[in-house]
Amino acid sequence: MTPTAPDRLVLVGGTIHDPATGRDGVIDDIWIEGGSIVARPTDPSSFRQIDCRGLVVMPGGVDLHSHVVGPKVGFGRRVAPHLARSPGKPAAVPTIHATGAAYAALGYTTVFDAAIATSAAALAHLELADLPILDKGIYLLAADDVAVLNALDRGDACETERLVSDAVRAGRGWAVKVANPGGAVFWRKGRGDHHDLDAAIPGHDLTPRRLLERLADAVQAIRLPHPLHVHTANLGLPGNWRTLLETMRSLDGRRAHLAHVQFHSYSGGDLDEGSFGSGVAPLVEFFNAHDSLTLDVGQILFGETVAMTGDSAAAEHLAHTTGVPWVSHDLHLSGGCGVLPIAYKEKSLIHAWQWAIGLEWFLCATDPWRVALTTDHPNGAHFTAYPHLMALLGDAAFRRAAFDRIHPAVRKRSPLKDLDREYSLQELCIVTRAAPARIAGLPQKGHLGPTADADLTLYRPDRDLARMFSVPAKVFKRGVLVAEDGHVRATPTGGTLAAS
Repeated sequence: MTPTAPDRLVLVGGTIHDPATGRDGVIDDIWIEGGSIVARPTDPSSFRQIDCRGLVVMPGGVDLHSHVVGPKVGFGRRVAPHLARSPGKPAAVPTIHATGAAYAALGYTTVFDAAIATSAAALAHLELADLPILDKGIYLLAADDVAVLNALDRGDACETERLVSDAVRAGRGWAVKVANPGGAVFWRKGRGDHHDLDAAIPGHDLTPRRLLERLADAVQAIRLPHPLHVHTANLGLPGNWRTLLETMRSLDGRRAHLAHVQFHSYSGGDLDEGSFGSGVAPLVEFFNAHDSLTLDVGQILFGETVAMTGDSAAAEHLAHTTGVPWVSHDLHLSGGCGVLPIAYKEKSLIHAWQWAIGLEWFLCATDPWRVALTTDHPNGAHFTAYPHLMALLGDAAFRRAAFDRIHPAVRKRSPLKDLDREYSLQELCIVTRAAPARIAGLPQKGHLGPTADADLTLYRPDRDLARMFSVPAKVFKRGVLVAEDGHVRATPTGGTLAAS
C-alpha cells in the first residue's frame, strides 16, 4: 500500500499525554504539516480536521532495545519453526514485513536492533530497507573487532576513537553496543574463567573493566547520540548482581546505558545465602543515586519464545542447562550471537524469579526518565506483549493476581509482594516513548511539541490497560495514518537512523 503524501492535519480535542512538554491529560489540538508537528497556524482553514475527542493521544512508541534484523534473526526463525505457527499468536521471530506491521499496529513507530556485528551491518541494512513503516537503526558490536580490541588493549584513545568512528560510519550504525566485554575472546579460547571484570582477556593485558571504561570514553569523545550500550558479563548466572554493580561503579561519572538489567540482577551461588533470588536492592540503590546511567529492563513474560544474544557464552550455558538445540555464528564473524528456543513457565522457580526481578526494577527505579520499557524482544517476550507488561506496571490488582500464580517460594521471598506502586498513564508514556527517545538521542521523537516528527498513537481509554494499549484506535507515522483498530492502512518507507 502506497500512502498519499502527508497533508495538513489537525487532531482535534484529544486528551494529550506528552511528558516532554508537560501535558498530562490536557485536552488540546495537535497540528501537523509536512510530516511534522507545528505550532497552531495563523490560518487554520486549510488543515483537515480529525475528531479525537475522548481519545488518549501519545507520541509514537520507541523501542530502544530489540532484535529484528541480522543473521541471528534468520537463525531464530529456523531454530524454532514450531513457534511460527502457533494459532492466535504472532511468530516468535516474525518476518521483516510482519515485524513492521505488528509494531505499527501496536502504536510503535521507531525501533533499534541492539546487536549487529560490524561485518554483518551491510546485511542488516538490506533487511532494514524492507522493514515497513518504522524508523529504525542498529547498534554495532564494535568492541568485538580485533583492531578495536587491540587499540583498547594499548590504551590508545585516539586510535580507539578513530576505529570506532570509522566502524559506525561504515556500518551506518546509531550506537555502539558491548556484549559481555571481551567475552567473545574468552569463549573462542575455550576459557571458562570469565567470572568477573578483572580477569585479563586471553592474549591481552586488557580486562573487561578497562575495556568498558575506555570504550565508554571513546563513544563519548566521538559524540554519538546514544551512550555506550552495555550488556555486561555473566548474563543469566546466579550471583551476577555483583558483576552489574561493579559495572556501574566502573562507569560512574560516564554516560552509559545498561541493557536488559533483569538478566543481570540475580543473587545465588556460593556467596549468597538462600541460593537463587533477587539482587535488585543494592543495584537500584546505586542506579537511583547516579543519574549518568540509564537502563532498559528486559522483562520476561511467561510463554514460549526464542533467545538470541550477542553473548554466545551465555547462550551456550543456557542451552546446556535446558537441553535444547542452539546455534551460534560467533566463529564466523568478528562478533555474533547465540540463538535457541526457550519457554518461561509460571511454576518454574527460576522463571518466576526472573519475572519478579524485572518488575522489581520497574517499581523501584525512582526516575522513569532513565528507564525504557523492553522485553529484549524476543528474549524475554515478544514485543506484542508490551500491553500486558504495561498493565502489570499500571494496575496493582492485576499484578497481584499474576503474582499469586507464580512459584510459592518466590511469592514468599520476593520483595515484589510489598510493592504497591502503580504507573500512571503519564509514566507509561515516559517509559515507552519519551524516555527511550531521549536516551537514544532522538530530539524529534518521543514528544508532541513543534518540530517533532508527527508520529502519534491514539488510544481509547480503558481501565483494562492491556486491552487499551493492545489495539490503538489510530496510529500516524509522519502524519500518515498507518494503522487503525489493529489493521494496517498504509506502509510508508520509514527512515534509517544513522549517526553522522
